[in-house]
Amino acid sequence: MMNLSEKEREYLIDKLGKGESIPIDFKYKLFPSVQKEYELAYAGKMRKEDILSDEDGVTAVPLQVEKVFNGNRDAFPDGWKNMIVFGDNLQLLKTIYKNEDPLIKGKVKGKVKLIYIDPPFATESDFNGTQGQKAYSDKTKNSEFVEFLRRRLIVAKEVLASDGVIFVHLDWKKVHYIKVLMDEIFGEHNFKNSITWHYGGRMMHHLKQFNRKHEIILFYTQTQSGYTFKMPKDEVDFDEYAKSRHEKIHVDKNGKRYLLAPDANMERTTRQYEDEIVARGRAVDDVWPIRYIRGNAKERTGYPTQKPEELIKRIIESTTNEGDLVMDFFGGSGTTASVAEKLNRKWLVCDIGKFSFYTMQKRLLTIQNSKSLIEKKKNYKIPAKSFCTINTGIYDIQKLFQLQHEEYIEFVLNLFEVYPKIKSINGVEFQGERKDGYLVQVWKYWDFKDASIDEYFLRNLHENIGNRVGDRLYLIAPANSVEFIDDYFEIGKVRYYFLKVPYQIIEELHKKRFKKFRQPTSSSDINNLDNAIGFHFIRQPEVKSNFDGKNLNITSFKTYYPDEETLNEIPDFEALAMVLVDNNYNGKEFILSESFFAEDIFKKGEPINISLKAKNGKKVCVIYVDIFGNEFREILNK
Repeated sequence: MMNLSEKEREYLIDKLGKGESIPIDFKYKLFPSVQKEYELAYAGKMRKEDILSDEDGVTAVPLQVEKVFNGNRDAFPDGWKNMIVFGDNLQLLKTIYKNEDPLIKGKVKGKVKLIYIDPPFATESDFNGTQGQKAYSDKTKNSEFVEFLRRRLIVAKEVLASDGVIFVHLDWKKVHYIKVLMDEIFGEHNFKNSITWHYGGRMMHHLKQFNRKHEIILFYTQTQSGYTFKMPKDEVDFDEYAKSRHEKIHVDKNGKRYLLAPDANMERTTRQYEDEIVARGRAVDDVWPIRYIRGNAKERTGYPTQKPEELIKRIIESTTNEGDLVMDFFGGSGTTASVAEKLNRKWLVCDIGKFSFYTMQKRLLTIQNSKSLIEKKKNYKIPAKSFCTINTGIYDIQKLFQLQHEEYIEFVLNLFEVYPKIKSINGVEFQGERKDGYLVQVWKYWDFKDASIDEYFLRNLHENIGNRVGDRLYLIAPANSVEFIDDYFEIGKVRYYFLKVPYQIIEELHKKRFKKFRQPTSSSDINNLDNAIGFHFIRQPEVKSNFDGKNLNITSFKTYYPDEETLNEIPDFEALAMVLVDNNYNGKEFILSESFFAEDIFKKGEPINISLKAKNGKKVCVIYVDIFGNEFREILNK
């Protein structure tokens, strides 16, 4: 309180006496941040407490199952199903942190044994201008990237198991910033290794610096002890081993090769036989010479930042056991999910990109045809265990209304940040209350099929509850069940707010304006930073096309969501992000075979023509994705 003036003290005492809220301005005076010995300072850095309390405007959002694959395949003994999540990973992390969604409640928070992430490095700057402008732009982008990642790491620490570990994969440009952040978040005492992944490759001879052929993986633990670690071993070539130690190879009378090595006391030599040395292997250090995936390798998916399975295998094997839960919230090409599946670990992966989502889905659906981690010249041969695809922050309204009644109530309460709390006033039941303390009623549309929320209903409700709900009440209802166009209707001193499904945003109820994340229109933009605030419901784009068995001609494309800044309609093909194709559709699962980004196929003023690769099969499935992640699917006959 020593930072408060006398007038400020009197003001606070008066507010508290009246039971009124304290203005946000007093937060830092009443609860100042404890200054660390050192920390990374930059514009836009938010307090950990504010991130966890959703002051950044990002809140937990419900998880909606899109589809369950391989449902007949055995899952884990506890019924766990692996998950591919489409959506903003910060929203997902906060949903896990809140630990209330029925799909994951009690199953993920505090149970994640390993987090591996390979975040977008943000190394490119597309700003064209003067040198001073560019320097300013780069600094802004640097701070945005650092804070973007920091907020996710802060929440990730809260969901990691007490004996869990985390690996953060970075390039040479950003690793030094993130090392300081990781020390702040996880503690320098929990830093274990800075692993150098030396991937090699063709050397350039005319550079003005040394060839860059490595990336860095930071390894931290949640606590200093108790975590799993099994030292990985490399194979040993006996001749190379002897040569590296400058030792002569001897042969005994039985023809067995050995080296002479001093014993522990350095007093006499003992024989170390070849078979013993080879069997023992060589303990791995923190420089990992693992080659990048070759362009023609069977493992390659076509995703630009794909990492080798051998790299992720070493991480998962050394720090987890079978049945442990592995998470990767920058899923990318799905390497983490693929390797975790082959090593019999549970896995949960998330990505904001549709291209990533369908790349991961394909990788798991065809995993039996991929290479084995043990016998590398053979296929894995085993289909994936049952897994599900999930949407978070972007929802299918038809699936919502197909839920059981209690499931529907639970979903919409989570959607609108309502704490479940049954209360009755004069025979009128309420299902919960929002953070502001006001009551919420869910309109049970199944009981009122021929009725709606109109003025008659509200006045009748008001007669029963009067002012006993305070000056505000929230009603959650399907949009077509609400007769009012406005956001609220006032009777006396009570304002009745309508939280419609699908939601028509009421700005005053949210800390920040809702924002949809965008899909890339070019393969070079796949790793652009983006995030979501709030949620939205899927609105299928309108597509007109024709197909002659080989050529797909798209004559029209229209999205029903306007530009978020101008609120203007987005012209035709400018709303198209990508076209994804399954050339041999089996009628059940979409398995990505070709992808076309809008910038590669669209020329202004012209229809789009795509020539598809010939494949066996009678049907083609095409998914058109708009810049907001909405899809339109059509099945074409060859």
